[in-house]
Amino acid sequence: MSEPLIEVKNLKMYFPVRSGFKTLQLKAVDDVTFDVGRGETLGLVGESGCGKTTVGRTLLRLYEPTAGEIRFNGEPVTGKNITAMRKEMQMVFQDPYSSLDPRMTVEDIIGEPLDVHHLCANRKERREKILELMSYVGLNAEHARRYAHEFSGGQRQRIGIARALAVDPKFIVCDEPVSALDVSIQAQVINMFEDLQEKLGVAYLFIAHDLLVVHHISKRIAVMYLGKIVEIADSDELNEHPIHPYTESLLSAVPIPDPDVTRARKRILLEGDVPSPLHMPTGCAFRTRCRFATEQCAKECPALTDRGNGHQVACWNR
Repeated sequence: MSEPLIEVKNLKMYFPVRSGFKTLQLKAVDDVTFDVGRGETLGLVGESGCGKTTVGRTLLRLYEPTAGEIRFNGEPVTGKNITAMRKEMQMVFQDPYSSLDPRMTVEDIIGEPLDVHHLCANRKERREKILELMSYVGLNAEHARRYAHEFSGGQRQRIGIARALAVDPKFIVCDEPVSALDVSIQAQVINMFEDLQEKLGVAYLFIAHDLLVVHHISKRIAVMYLGKIVEIADSDELNEHPIHPYTESLLSAVPIPDPDVTRARKRILLEGDVPSPLHMPTGCAFRTRCRFATEQCAKECPALTDRGNGHQVACWNR
């Protein structure tokens, strides 16, 4: 197997939070390890607040990581070289309404990365590049002079994707890029991501909480719970043979358009609430809601272990 494009080892991202007279550490991302291959899509799923977006932002050093190592193309990503590396790593933000400057035309929004990295020799070359990018994402040339508020949510997300593609990146963090869109528009944008990957060979970290969408677009899926990755496996393998109790619960809630299958399967309901990341339980973070929890789960947090064929799980009892 060739060297991964992105390697993340023991990544931690803690935020200091004042609580009375004390400062507590909010452990948004706690000891996360994974990799993304060239031209691969890794899906990252979990409940809201589990740290998915923080992982994506920390990879691009929009947040300065508390600890851990991030390598891109074999080189460590540091505060000193991130400016140059951002040409190779880009991000599509979750909200297409707030991630675009309302005072800039579409042409200027897409052209800004070209200006920052000095990728065009003159205005004519810049204009041609912008129109090419717009055609990639299904926008017309006449849209170039318009402003973001004149477009629908799906069109705005296409503008954000064209902006990310402007510098010809090898890796894009897609932070819930379809969650704010209607279902019919979601399908169009997902198909566009797949077409662009086939055409340009770009790799994605696809962050979402919709397992059906992630299963469709991803080669592998990582499941997060309270800042930790609890399971990583091939997309089909994870859906057909989940091992971690949390993954089983997530998959049991996915709607299946077959009434016979729906009636036959059993929904796994989790008891209790998600613990506060300010006051994490000892040992395994999931043990307070797990039906298989034992004394060992309270004493020590399980590490990701390979169960065969690259299927990694962090659980003592499964």
